[in-house]
Amino acid sequence: MPSLRSRLLVLFLRHRHLLRGKLKRTEDVDSTTSIQKLRDDVEKGAGAFGKLPDGFTLETVTVGDIDTEWMFPPGAEKDRVILYFHGGGLVLGSIRAHRGIVAKFVRGSGIPAILFDYSLAPEKPYPSALNDSLAVYGYLLDEGISPEKIAFMGDSGGGNLVFSTMLALKEKRLPLPAAAVALSPWTDLTNSGASFTENADKDTLCWRNAQNLFGDYYAAGQDKSDPLISPLFGELSGLPPMLLFAGGDELMRDDAVRFAEKASAAGVDAAVHIGEGLFHCYPALAPLFPEAVEAYNEICAFLRKHIGR
Repeated sequence: MPSLRSRLLVLFLRHRHLLRGKLKRTEDVDSTTSIQKLRDDVEKGAGAFGKLPDGFTLETVTVGDIDTEWMFPPGAEKDRVILYFHGGGLVLGSIRAHRGIVAKFVRGSGIPAILFDYSLAPEKPYPSALNDSLAVYGYLLDEGISPEKIAFMGDSGGGNLVFSTMLALKEKRLPLPAAAVALSPWTDLTNSGASFTENADKDTLCWRNAQNLFGDYYAAGQDKSDPLISPLFGELSGLPPMLLFAGGDELMRDDAVRFAEKASAAGVDAAVHIGEGLFHCYPALAPLFPEAVEAYNEICAFLRKHIGR
């Protein structure tokens, strides 16, 4: 059974519109919605996930025309790294908006991270973000960091890039990272999972219309079942160990479940955890409730096991 704290948080999320003086949750996203306003709203909420811990340092690097940011915990060296792919439906999000989330996992694992501002749709649709991801991974290899000391991690749309980047690397016969972690990954831009319908009235953080629209923006008329757009449809054998999380009441629950099941069937060491009654990317809210803390601790241990000292 979900913890009392998680149930109270879910109750708050479900009825937070009342705090803004609205009788029902009327927000939605359609083709008339200003993407820039959505991006601005994401940036305004960046501080909700916490501040940079004391003793952490940041280092900005430009890879081609891609802005990146190294994040170092105290005493860390640039010999291993979490390559973090931020979320936002491949349309929203930034380094700044995800800095607080990434800092938690850097602190818990003791491993540095690098974030990057990949190209966003609709201005720059597929394959721009994928190409940016490959470029940043190539930069890490050029810096002399061994693939065995690199872990991919991402949330939501960033989880899509975690897996599509690995499939692209496999296609190119390039070395894969040592491990991958994904929080509520969007692995199927056709949105064919049962949870996309079953949880439509339960999911308080994502909207079906938005996911359909963002998928259209990203694919820009190309086949959404292309494995480099929807990695669920890829050939997954040979991928590294992976750990996935999703909320039981979110739209993208089955994106995580089906991907992990398919990866396992292909011989990959893949584990998926579904938080009963929980929501999109719930581990990012540690330490607010026990389920998030448990997921957080497992993620940090997984990262230390595969790329830690």
